[in-house]
Amino acid sequence: MMNNELKGIAIVGTAGRFPGAINVAQFWQNLCDGVESISLFSDEDLIAQGVDATSLQDPNYVKAGFVLEDIEMFDASFFGYSPREAEIIDPQQRIFLECAWEALENAGYDPKADNNLTGVYAGANLSTYLLNNLASHPELLKSLRMQIALGNDKDTLSTRISYKLNLKGPSLSVGTTCSTSLVAVHLACRGLLSYQCDMALAGGIAIQTPQIEGYFYQPGGIASADGHTRVFDAKATGGPFGRGAGVVVLKRLEDAVADGDYIYGVIKGSAINNDGAVKVSYTAPSVAGQVEVIAQAQAIAGFEPDTITYIETHGTGTALGDPIEIRALEKVFRAQTSKKGFCAIGSVKPNVSHLNTAAGVTGLIKTVLALKHQQIPPSLYFEEPNPEIDFANSPFYVNTQLSAWQTNGTPRRAGVSSFGLGGTNAHVVLEEAPGGGQRGRG
Repeated sequence: MMNNELKGIAIVGTAGRFPGAINVAQFWQNLCDGVESISLFSDEDLIAQGVDATSLQDPNYVKAGFVLEDIEMFDASFFGYSPREAEIIDPQQRIFLECAWEALENAGYDPKADNNLTGVYAGANLSTYLLNNLASHPELLKSLRMQIALGNDKDTLSTRISYKLNLKGPSLSVGTTCSTSLVAVHLACRGLLSYQCDMALAGGIAIQTPQIEGYFYQPGGIASADGHTRVFDAKATGGPFGRGAGVVVLKRLEDAVADGDYIYGVIKGSAINNDGAVKVSYTAPSVAGQVEVIAQAQAIAGFEPDTITYIETHGTGTALGDPIEIRALEKVFRAQTSKKGFCAIGSVKPNVSHLNTAAGVTGLIKTVLALKHQQIPPSLYFEEPNPEIDFANSPFYVNTQLSAWQTNGTPRRAGVSSFGLGGTNAHVVLEEAPGGGQRGRG
């Protein structure tokens, strides 16, 4: 029997690798503790990685980054690979395969034993492993050209998971730059709601090699002047790109309840769109595009904005992007409510940096963990608001400390945004599990 309470997509499993965290549990603990998982590199470390010594003397060269531990490690035999085969596969594909297995295991499913019709929707970054590690070996490229191409083409990410885990639902790789993994979640929801699959893996991964390298700061650019990301703050100058991976396991809510699954949270609505040409440049954000996608996701969920009490923002920490994001949120919320200061906002980027193709799912995992624990982690490095943002007269406030997620009789509800360079926007609306808690196997 179907009723409104059981409409939606349940998140029944999670897995990930993040800077400073080898799993989701450690990631959550770091968020609660207000940890910034930044690595500061010495000149010796950078020179050993081939960085030109003259670059190190440039005041705009930032000697910091966000790295993943043990990206060279992989249980090749477990997945039926020889060491030689594994060696020529992009670490993004190797690690995402492990995360996919871990996510299904976390959800209580064994892909070798379960016969669910499972889809895979995921995206990866450009293979810098191919460019920096394999391309310098011409004899290798000549003898194993096809194998190397398949192992490093981001288009083969999802189908590799389907093949190795014997998953027979839709399998497609997604590419919308920074919004890739949240777009993948939206597409997975569509696949479930149209009964193309009964369970879905959705997420993304971004790993650039070498990991020990800095970057040149350019005023007005995306990357910050000192390696820190100060979202919505007056001192914000952007934020660096880091490495990470995230996967969620999704099922139709009524099926998850019937099957006794552990439910982290429920996706009640999601939407994607593109800004088109009505903006300053190809890479610039658009108020109109963001308004449309957020409003559409809320309408699909059937929620009034004043019932949503947390937004995990895209939060780039730039002087241009931050005010645009708040302006868009205000337009959506102000169309329905005049209340002030009732909705907390935050961003995971000050903790782990901008994880590119994994950024959206990282924010989603943070938010469903907040629903699970009924706590909102602090958003770091917020002291004085960007002068273009008037928080005092808005529905929003930046949550700067670990806070109990209070409720006024309605279920806890949240939104998660992810906006891609090139203008593809995604927004997901979440609600805590039915009854205000989780069910089943957990």
